[in-house]
Amino acid sequence: MSTTLPQTNDFGGTPLVSLQAIAKAIRANGTDCEIVGDSSTEIRGVAIDSRKAAATCLFICKGAGFKPAFLESAIASGAAAYLCQGELNEQGKLTAPADLAVAAAAAGTPAIVAANVRRAMAAASKVAYGDPSAALNIVGITGTKGKTTTSYMLHAIMDAAEVSTSILGSIETDDGIEEFESCNTTPESPDLWRHLSNTLASGRAHMVMEVSSQALKYDRVLGLTLDIACFLNIGRDHISPAEHPTFEDYFESKLRIFDQCKCAVVNIGTEHVDEVMAAAKAAPQLFTVGVDCKNADLVASNVRTVKGGIEFDIAESAKLAAAAGEEDASASTHTVKLSIAGLFNAENALCAIACARLLGIGWNAIEQGLSHVRVPGRMEIIASPNEPITAIVDYAHNKLSFETLFKSLKKEYPGQQIIAIFGAPGGKAYERREVLPQTAGAYADLLIYAEEDPAHDRVEDICAEMANNTPEGVAHEIIYDREEAFKRAVEVAHESGKPTVIAFLAKGEEELQHRGDNFEPIKSDSAIAHEVLSA
Repeated sequence: MSTTLPQTNDFGGTPLVSLQAIAKAIRANGTDCEIVGDSSTEIRGVAIDSRKAAATCLFICKGAGFKPAFLESAIASGAAAYLCQGELNEQGKLTAPADLAVAAAAAGTPAIVAANVRRAMAAASKVAYGDPSAALNIVGITGTKGKTTTSYMLHAIMDAAEVSTSILGSIETDDGIEEFESCNTTPESPDLWRHLSNTLASGRAHMVMEVSSQALKYDRVLGLTLDIACFLNIGRDHISPAEHPTFEDYFESKLRIFDQCKCAVVNIGTEHVDEVMAAAKAAPQLFTVGVDCKNADLVASNVRTVKGGIEFDIAESAKLAAAAGEEDASASTHTVKLSIAGLFNAENALCAIACARLLGIGWNAIEQGLSHVRVPGRMEIIASPNEPITAIVDYAHNKLSFETLFKSLKKEYPGQQIIAIFGAPGGKAYERREVLPQTAGAYADLLIYAEEDPAHDRVEDICAEMANNTPEGVAHEIIYDREEAFKRAVEVAHESGKPTVIAFLAKGEEELQHRGDNFEPIKSDSAIAHEVLSA
């Protein structure tokens, strides 16, 4: 998989659309806008990154760090027009900011200026790509934890059913034409609609995508109708001035997914289930899943650890069987083996199964797909061949995922020493710097704080803050380099002579580290664990 940004797109195959048609779509979306310059100008495709601008495209001017030089670069690459946040002049008319107008004047480049550029670019992108979603089956998955795992489970099931499916999420983007390591869970709307267009052009009819709270709050998925919206769970996360000011804002953003779906799937084991279920009733159809619960449409029971993963029994309601298109729509029972550790993954599997059934996938493909599924960097077990050391590489990075992970480790590795390696990101989710040390400290014997996407913050400051929030009496160290941190954990395990689990958390198989404005190549946690433990 590529670890770089996709190459410049020539937008070949996308329709030519006039600025008049785009402005009409923006206004129909409830956003005021004005065309400055030649309204008959036609564009092909939309770009939000000047490095990916191409001939005839519509370029989006957006972002706190946006510079007129980006527009100049896009125009030099052939951009036919641009879209920007408008300003009201003395006459109350929307106009382009002066610095952008100057940058475009020499080339005579027309513009659409909008009262809300986020909503405008979502509408513009949809019409520019000819609304490919109308011909696709799209599953959107949201939740505080488990989005990626559930997406990969569903993708594995679709593969077993020989149904070619695109995937869009925090690990990778694969739309049938482009394939690369993702930088965002859900991309901005111009990129989203390009990936949907690519999916259709590649001959695929299905897309499985993760839908973040940011995507819902900031209109990245505005105008996109989901065939299935799956709600996994909710817990505190992403609370910061740059994301969600309060938990209530975060929760409300997540619930918006039900306003744009044909069918909802809800894990009734989530916290705040009453509020989730109330919001889910906005969907025309609603199905529920749960572990050891009554009255759900898909119920898992007797979840147990087996060699190579977990196993559990499933009861399917007649209602879900009918929705799956079964001729004999009756309740049934099944036994499923999952090739991923972690008892908590039964919930993720239930959600994936429910989505698969609603897409008409049979139980043979479900059982086959889940028995061979692999989720990069999620509950990956790497055992030392010569020492009683087991590394668990996982993407757990918030309070809910930490609680779930460490409780499972205590059950699956009773009596073993636990060493946890993790950090916290820069510029967002500031609560993690407090709650993660406190949560891990309740279970682990040693905490090692390391670099984790510091962005524009100093990694030294992040780790120091986490050290200050470590519960009294809990051993902890700071080692910025993740490989050196893992080597230190192995050293401590050797010195103790105890069977040890090393929880290597938050990065998984990611091969990019967010430092400053760049995503720099790094060795993945999985690669580090394999190399060190096999040495």
